[in-house]
Amino acid sequence: MGPVRAVLFDAYGTLFDVLSVSLRAEQLFPGQGQPLAALWREKQIDYTRIVSMAGPQHYRPFSALTRAALRHAAARLALPLDAAAEQRLMDEYQQLAPYPENLEVLQALRARGVRAGVLSNGDPAMLEGVVRHAGFAALLDPLLSVDPTRRYKTDPATYALGPQALGLPAHEILFVSSNGWDAVGATWAGYTTLWVNRSGAPPEQLGTEPTRSGRSLRDVLDFFAAAA
Repeated sequence: MGPVRAVLFDAYGTLFDVLSVSLRAEQLFPGQGQPLAALWREKQIDYTRIVSMAGPQHYRPFSALTRAALRHAAARLALPLDAAAEQRLMDEYQQLAPYPENLEVLQALRARGVRAGVLSNGDPAMLEGVVRHAGFAALLDPLLSVDPTRRYKTDPATYALGPQALGLPAHEILFVSSNGWDAVGATWAGYTTLWVNRSGAPPEQLGTEPTRSGRSLRDVLDFFAAAA
C-alpha cells in the first residue's frame, strides 16, 4: 500500500444507521418496524441497480427511489401507508442516527490533518441535511453525491468523482464502506479500501477483496496508525 492522504466515507450504513428508521416505523406500525426498515433498505438498493443498468435516461434521484422503495416495502407488508406516514418516514432520512464512534473518529482524522469527505448515492440535499443534523458539517468536506453522473454505485463514473474532487489518484484515497459490494466496487476503481463489516457478514465472492476489513469506524484510525 502506498501513502493514503484522504478518506471518503460511504454515508448510508457506514456513517449513518439506515435501520434507525425502524424506531419511527414501529411507532406508526407496531410490530412491523424492523421488517419495514429492512425491506425498505433492500428495495432502495435494488432500485439504484435497476435504474443504473437501464442507463442514464432512466435515472431518478436517490430521494425519489427511497420514496418508491418505501411504498413497495409497505405494500409487501400490507401496511396502510398514507401520505402523512410516508412523509414522516421520509423525514427520518434527514436525521438518521450516526454510529456512536463516528464523532471521535472524524475529530481524530481532523487532528491528524487527514481530509475526510463523503461519496454517496444520496442526493446533495439529503447528504447535507443528515450531515448537518449529526453535527458533522465542519468535519466532512467534500460531500460528493453521485447525482451529477446520473448513475449509482458501483458504476465506475461514480467512484471517479473522488479523485476528481480531491485532486489525488484513487490509491491515495481510503474509501470506507460498510457495504461489501461498495467496498469491492471501490477496490475495482483503484481506491485503497476498508470494509467496515459491522454484522460479521461473509465476504463477497467476486474474486476481489478490500484492502482491509474491520468492525467499526475506529478501524480507520488503526489503518493510519499502522501506516504511520
